[in-house]
Amino acid sequence: MPNEPQSSVITPSDQASYHFSESDRAYYGWRVVVAAGLGVMVGFGSLFVYTFGVFLKPLSAEFGWTREAISRGFGLAALMVAVCSPSIGQALDRYGPRRIILPCMTVFGLGIASLAMLRPRLWQFYVTCILIGAVGNGAAHLAYSRAISTWFWKRLGLALALVMAGAGLGAMILPLLAQAVISRAGWRAAYVCLGALALLVGLPLTWRYVCERAPESAAADAVPVTGMKWQQGLGTFHFWIIVAVLFVSSVSMNGSITHLAALLTDRGVTAGGAALSVSLLGASSLAGRFVVGWVLDRFFGARVAFAVYLVTAGGILLLARADHLLTGCVAAGLIGVGAGGEADITPYLLTRYFGLHAFSTLYGITWTFYAIAGALGPVILGRAFDSTGSYTSLLTLLAFALALAGGLMLLLPRYDDIPAYPVQDRPN
Repeated sequence: MPNEPQSSVITPSDQASYHFSESDRAYYGWRVVVAAGLGVMVGFGSLFVYTFGVFLKPLSAEFGWTREAISRGFGLAALMVAVCSPSIGQALDRYGPRRIILPCMTVFGLGIASLAMLRPRLWQFYVTCILIGAVGNGAAHLAYSRAISTWFWKRLGLALALVMAGAGLGAMILPLLAQAVISRAGWRAAYVCLGALALLVGLPLTWRYVCERAPESAAADAVPVTGMKWQQGLGTFHFWIIVAVLFVSSVSMNGSITHLAALLTDRGVTAGGAALSVSLLGASSLAGRFVVGWVLDRFFGARVAFAVYLVTAGGILLLARADHLLTGCVAAGLIGVGAGGEADITPYLLTRYFGLHAFSTLYGITWTFYAIAGALGPVILGRAFDSTGSYTSLLTLLAFALALAGGLMLLLPRYDDIPAYPVQDRPN
């Protein structure tokens, strides 16, 4: 069956570990979690997103491109994520994660490395960003979450938090690594280094460990593949509440994260200090993932989401007025809590409301809206700066919009109010 682990990479001791419960350290699912977390660390959602801002000024200085023009590259990548995510989600539901992640991670890593060969032609930069975006969610937590959700139920929040912690580690480490390589060897060498990381870390770990749990597993707490068809999910109001809040948060957070380093250096912070603030954003994202994952397993997810979005809105409001390193670091830390927590909240709520049958397809559709918004955020902030020389007014507006959108989460129904759906075969 497509979702069974490949016997060529599963040892007898691995097979024995299937029969432990998810509360046991020897449970094979925890190995999947560790491998998936490291894959996410070097995937699209971490490596591309969190290092993009570090290259804004070097590319502008090298080629004379405006920040808005460079930000369009991020926007085009995000738009391709939007276009391709539903198809990637359907492929994940049908064929399982490993067969999708391996080719996508290969193209992603080579695409990042190829940015080292940029010439003063914006179209070359845009085409590469489009290619990276097309495979992006096949090398991000959308793909890995499918596997994790088949291994865990009672501890799903913690398991997802550990996987998403990989993005936090990447956000904490990779901007500093990229800045260090840029300072010593130039931005071209930095792109080669980042591309090599994706290939040398993501590929072997995914091949060795990342797989779905076979549905006929003998363990007593095996997670059943039940739930709505994706068409049924689209007909519910709670799905569209999740999408609406994601859209606003994506505009706000992606715009803020992408321009964070440039904003702080404009206000007198050194390049190293700005990179440190981005790294602290990653650290708080890592902490936010653990805390939010733990809380989701114990409290109603909609209320947890509301609190997380309020914290994020506060960080964006503080960033709008940050004029020295300490304020910038605090703002980055608060935004990081939201970026980390949101990555746990969305897949968790989808499994609770819609089940696993079409989980990746529905997750991919939410990513379409998230990515469209993610494309808009950096571009409109770049335009605001190019037009007015300041980010303050737009960031303030985005902070209040995110706080209001977060309130919509309080309209979500209790999980017990959602009807149960029978076991389904894989989507056709």
